[in-house]
Amino acid sequence: MAITIDGALCTGCGLCESMCADKFEMGDDNLAHVKEGNCDCDINEVASSCPVEAIKVSE
Repeated sequence: MAITIDGALCTGCGLCESMCADKFEMGDDNLAHVKEGNCDCDINEVASSCPVEAIKVSE
């Protein structure tokens, strides 16, 4: 599974990090970034919760 964040769309609201801190973090640029490693979160739910649809998940 590949997870990407479109930096042009991300507003830095932090919702993804609050939903899954094991996989997402806010960077020094105040935008969300994907962290390496596994998590127990429902990534598709996190992606669909993004208010600007910046998170893309592909198999």
